Amino acid sequence: MAAYFHLLHTHRALRFLAPILLLGMLLSAFAYAGDDATAPVEPRGESPAGQIETTPSPQKDAEIAQRIGGIFSEIDGLSAVDVSVTQGIVTLSGETANERKAQQAVGLANRLTDVVMVNDTIDRTLDVQDNVATAYQGLRARGQSLLRALPLIVVGFLIFGAVAWFGAWLSNRKHLWQRVTPNPFVAELVAQTVKVVFMVLGLIMALSLVGAETIIGTLLGGAGVIGIAIGFAVKDTIENYIASLMLSIRQPFQARDHVVINDREGIVVRLTSRATILMTLEGNQLRIPNADVFKGIILNYTQNPERRFDFELGVDANDDPLAAIKVGLDALNGLPFVLGEPKSVGVITNVGDSNIVLEFQGWVNQSTTDFGKARSIAIRETKHALEHHGFTLPEPIYRLSFRPELEESLARLQNGKLIEPNPTRPEAASSEPALDTAADKEKQQARARAQRILEGEQTDGVFDARPDEKLMKKVEEEIAQTSSETDLLSKRQDRE
Repeated sequence: MAAYFHLLHTHRALRFLAPILLLGMLLSAFAYAGDDATAPVEPRGESPAGQIETTPSPQKDAEIAQRIGGIFSEIDGLSAVDVSVTQGIVTLSGETANERKAQQAVGLANRLTDVVMVNDTIDRTLDVQDNVATAYQGLRARGQSLLRALPLIVVGFLIFGAVAWFGAWLSNRKHLWQRVTPNPFVAELVAQTVKVVFMVLGLIMALSLVGAETIIGTLLGGAGVIGIAIGFAVKDTIENYIASLMLSIRQPFQARDHVVINDREGIVVRLTSRATILMTLEGNQLRIPNADVFKGIILNYTQNPERRFDFELGVDANDDPLAAIKVGLDALNGLPFVLGEPKSVGVITNVGDSNIVLEFQGWVNQSTTDFGKARSIAIRETKHALEHHGFTLPEPIYRLSFRPELEESLARLQNGKLIEPNPTRPEAASSEPALDTAADKEKQQARARAQRILEGEQTDGVFDARPDEKLMKKVEEEIAQTSSETDLLSKRQDRE
């Protein structure tokens, strides 16, 4: 039934074909009735039940032959069939116009009680004149029956049209179905169901009026077979349609929600009867089939605006990790976008050969803060705070071991040339202190910058973690854009 509703909804031309189909069915019904009224009963092709008599008489054989001959003389097309009976066995000979008449003769002979069997030796002439005349007479009889029943057919059409029109009028009362269910998709489905029910009811009433009730069972059986065939043919479409129905009822997300669906991240724009439309963080439109959305994993960041971020920093193994944690937490709590509840946390996660790894965790409100920007600023400011308080963030240390015979040559390697070591040269004496001075100068500059940031001297743009206004503007434009597909998401006020 879901497949039928979907086809009726998507292919509106079926609505105009319904009266034509009804006319064809009514004409077939009256043609069938006219044929039953004029044509003899078709043979069953079965031998009569009962036992064969042991003492047949010639008088009884003559009575059987006379009776069959009298029947054939009254039926058009069987008068040329000859009948002979011996020991209850009927032999039919002569001529008939076609196979149908020959089988009719055999069936009539088999219906007599004293007939043992029927031997068919009838010659099918397939004469053009006889067959055309028979067909013409049949068509003429059916046409006369149709003319006599024409007023009744017109009344049936009027009844069908009135009931179908009332169903269409009732289904178009959108406000009525929206009161029954606030979901627009379910309301539309209910309206289409009501329309189809009234069409079927009008068809049944019209067929009952003209006496073609037997056609109803045939139509229902045919509809069942067609429905199964359509179900297998459009299995994916039906699955997607049912998924759309379930998503519109459950409403797992709303417009403007930041979600991740099967590793696809974006902002929800709308939910249609075919797909869920997202705006990716890169500003591109993404359509995901509703069947995949219904069966997939949905992560909704907007449902709970509070979200935790974490990062790791390493300090020298000789530093006090608890003091470093305190400095890092003070830096985190000093950021304007970091929430006071839940509180920020710092823990020791690993102790390496040359450093101690610390993990800091903080919370932000995603409705007013961009998560990626907030985490980046938190890492930067925590690092500067640790450096300002004298903590060293060491680099990986590698120990190299050389063979003794190579040490002398490596000691003389300078600027790509082998030279003799000369301790009196000023370049050799001053190279190492120059490197230490550059490193110390860089550290001093980092500490000075961190101090200025902590004292609030350089705050322009440093702590800007607001969401991307351009992306949200694109999302609002996409939501406001008129679409041919109905949005199945419930409307609600924008989040503050």
